[in-house]
Amino acid sequence: MNIKNKVKALLARMTLPEKVGQMTQLGTFNPTDDLSLIREGRVGSLLGVKGAETVNELQRIAVEQSRLGIPLLIAADVIHGYRSIFPIPLAEACSWNPALVEETAAIAAREASAEGIQWVLSPMVDITRDPRWGRIAEGAGEDPYLGSEMARARVKGIQRNDWNNRPYMMACPKHFAGYGFIEAGRDYNTVDMSIRRLREICFPPFQAAIEAGAGTIMVAFNELNGVPCAGNGWLLKEVLQQQWGFEGVVVSDWDSIGELVEHGYARSREEAARLAIESGVHMDMQSLVYHEHLLDLVRQGIVSELVIDDAVSRILSMKFQLGLFDRPYTDPALASTILLAPDHVQTARHMACESIVLLKNEGNVLPLKQTIRKLAVIGPLANDGDALLGCWSGQGRSSDVVTIVDGIHTAVNAGMEILYAKGCGTAEGTENEKTEAAAIASLCEVAIVVLGETANMSGENNNRTSLDLPSCQMSLLKAIHDTGTPVVLVLVNGRPLSVEWAQLHVPAIVETWQLGIQAGMATADVLFGHYNPSGKLPVTFPRNAGQIPIYYSAKKTGRPQMKHYVDANVEPLYPFGYGLSYTTFEYSNLVLSKPSISPQGSLKVQACIFNAGSMDGEEIVQLYICDEFASITRPVKELKGFWKIMLRAGETQTVEFELTAEHLGFVNNEQQFVVEPGSFRVWVGPNSTDGLEGKFEVDS
Repeated sequence: MNIKNKVKALLARMTLPEKVGQMTQLGTFNPTDDLSLIREGRVGSLLGVKGAETVNELQRIAVEQSRLGIPLLIAADVIHGYRSIFPIPLAEACSWNPALVEETAAIAAREASAEGIQWVLSPMVDITRDPRWGRIAEGAGEDPYLGSEMARARVKGIQRNDWNNRPYMMACPKHFAGYGFIEAGRDYNTVDMSIRRLREICFPPFQAAIEAGAGTIMVAFNELNGVPCAGNGWLLKEVLQQQWGFEGVVVSDWDSIGELVEHGYARSREEAARLAIESGVHMDMQSLVYHEHLLDLVRQGIVSELVIDDAVSRILSMKFQLGLFDRPYTDPALASTILLAPDHVQTARHMACESIVLLKNEGNVLPLKQTIRKLAVIGPLANDGDALLGCWSGQGRSSDVVTIVDGIHTAVNAGMEILYAKGCGTAEGTENEKTEAAAIASLCEVAIVVLGETANMSGENNNRTSLDLPSCQMSLLKAIHDTGTPVVLVLVNGRPLSVEWAQLHVPAIVETWQLGIQAGMATADVLFGHYNPSGKLPVTFPRNAGQIPIYYSAKKTGRPQMKHYVDANVEPLYPFGYGLSYTTFEYSNLVLSKPSISPQGSLKVQACIFNAGSMDGEEIVQLYICDEFASITRPVKELKGFWKIMLRAGETQTVEFELTAEHLGFVNNEQQFVVEPGSFRVWVGPNSTDGLEGKFEVDS
């Protein structure tokens, strides 16, 4: 019997309370009250329960003691690793390596499945252009093309399901939609934007995730153009289900159905339940609004039972797809062999290396030489394992983390002396701490200064009005600089920071983000040249918060010469796509396969990349276009392709891209995707600012 028929047969046997139960997810679990709900079939999913033995015990109650034996769906927020913690997603996006991102997602899912979890509430695929927002750490940055590639890779990794002895895993892209464009960078805030911008910027990563097979979608907290997403029928029914044909499960975010009342959109929790189910939300996470009110709404004839049946059919289909009816239990012995497996740890180190971005290297201070006799390592984050895990660190433990101090110790030869000083805390410090650190730096040939953010300075609802380093950290950096010892600034952070003073005064700056359990090893690999940094920024770094929003794909204006500030440079500190290497790459010979194409045609673009330095290295070659004249004004540049290539010293490689209608079109005033005739510019280069330029035409 196929899944559709199995669902139909099971649905026919269910009572209305049992149906509503499948639509209810508990985010907090109280054994005294909730075990009875499981026995009665009044709960369909649990969030936050972990450990195979605990999950098996709860599954046994659902499968063996409830009337119909429907297994529970166990969910968890697994954002960048389960126990083997990888770099935060924003850092992983710096790799521009979808295959490696897919692998880290697969490992995270594999580890979570060993503890009885079947539903991963990730990836977060929200595009954002506001680094004040704490949740920028969870996404892939500012660009919909790169964001779509990362979304596709993460879903494929989570749902790889390369095992056969336990239930499979399903991804849940979030937060649908527009969440990254909340006003003022304040979490859960209002979003008001054009439908065209939604379709061109916010929607593509969700569409890519669905194309990759995502079976569920999570609704955003925010209101969208006056209607909260959890009650937004246009968004969830018209766009997601009707236009995109999504047949999976839509789940609310934590209490977001109940919060329809706080939004002022629903007069009561009962009305919130009606609005959400009629808008297309199939499962209620934690608010218990469905649990409390759907039964009466159906019995009163306010909500049709057919709407309930549609939601429950989707949830049951998901459980059958995951194999839960055949394999509801997980072997408790699995975790000991899967969590922190050696190949998982090795992948964490590899991913961390590719996530690091070299921002400045004046005078080739880096890589550090093994002939250094005394090396200072200074800063509040140099020996802080918790900070290196980053936000949403799952089951990660600081004891699993190789700190930056420890990583450097493993990388140096026996003749090099490492002197360490904390220097200050992350938010405050004393003069004595700073003086001691400066004294140590003055004794050394190079000072590595590790500054930035703790894990709880970014992430959900950890928003900032300033992107500066805290004042005590800036004071420490200036004190070390004043000693005259060359400084290598290592940034540990969950968002872009404004480090213009450092760019002007410090010879070397390395953006490491929050790299997870192998942070120290990867940082040392880069600092000492065991790995040639290859990361490129997925988000623009502003000089200060007053430039926000600042992003590479801005629109043209009628007076481009007037786009300036009286008190600051208008250009970003570091542009999108930027990142240095220990070698030098030269671009030449841009060739377009034809001067013009039809709106349905395609065009090949080639360029030669030469490693002109003395060190092997990887380069991320980027393709951008601009539609010069259109019925809707277009951005000055749009990313439409990239390749990550390895070149040995002295080697040349030809890189080829193909541009098609998919890359050249846009959403017009009628909300239709069109490719208009006209002139296009194209660039191939190392970032969004530099590169070779060509032109072609799209014929009428």
